Amino acid sequence: MQAGARLALYGAGLVVAFGGAFAVAGVLIPDNFVAAWAAGSETDGHNDGQSVTAPEPATDARSGLSLDTDGFLLSPVDAPTTIGEAGELSFQVQTAAGEPVTEFTEAHEKDLHLIVVRSDGTGFRHVHPELDASTGTWSVPWTWEAAGSYRVYADFTPSAGDAEGLTLTRTVEVAGDVTPVTTEVQRTAEVDGFTVTLAGELTAGEPGTLTLSVERGGMPVTALEAYLGAFGHLVALREGDLAYLHVHPEGSEPEAGETGGPEIGFTAEAPTAGRYLLYLDFQVDGEVRTASFVIDAVAGDGAGDEDAHSGGH
Repeated sequence: MQAGARLALYGAGLVVAFGGAFAVAGVLIPDNFVAAWAAGSETDGHNDGQSVTAPEPATDARSGLSLDTDGFLLSPVDAPTTIGEAGELSFQVQTAAGEPVTEFTEAHEKDLHLIVVRSDGTGFRHVHPELDASTGTWSVPWTWEAAGSYRVYADFTPSAGDAEGLTLTRTVEVAGDVTPVTTEVQRTAEVDGFTVTLAGELTAGEPGTLTLSVERGGMPVTALEAYLGAFGHLVALREGDLAYLHVHPEGSEPEAGETGGPEIGFTAEAPTAGRYLLYLDFQVDGEVRTASFVIDAVAGDGAGDEDAHSGGH
């Protein structure tokens, strides 16, 4: 199928409701305060191709915010403690009784998605650790490139047939001098010879359209490959508290060998005015790249008083 036709059917958009699950950078607020926040959504980051609408308040305030929810617990994370030290990042998903969980339901081609990001939004990584079924331990080779406080998100779906996806979080501290990063609006990203451009605006409380265009050598890229069952994968964080929601484009998964591009459309709604950090994962020639952007959402009539519920600035 031609890329343009595919975009009309598949790349029509991705709904990012920033008013969903909130995770807080541990450098600002410790884990035990996160569970007290009332904002949240019962929709996890994986929407399985369905549109995500503005969420209702979660009945469990810890949904997507805490190291434990719905009878599951994220164990302490074992990882190198200093920069440049090669090792492993490992953890377990446990039951409330402390027993390791070894069975999961695959979501977007993986049993568990691991997102790691520093409190200032730098050092973003989306990886897929391996499970040792004999111990219930997930692990992935790991080296820290910079010191600081990092938020670790484990995104998974329990094995029960009707289970909803869950996101559990922990904070990891990496020793060393930290140089805070001051963000500036950035709508064009250069990564490995690709140029990715972000068009569109965010208005607090109102849906808006964002379009990401991928080029290489000045030519549009129409060879975007399926990655985790989609042509594009977006993570969005609100600067300051790292409000987090992880979603995918709507529509059916690409067929084997099918390609897309150069444009991927998204529909996004920010809960408040302010600065937002966006990370787009895309795959070409079997390699996944991440393009990072910074945009500001302006105040809108529907912004409301979200900060009162989100631990805002």
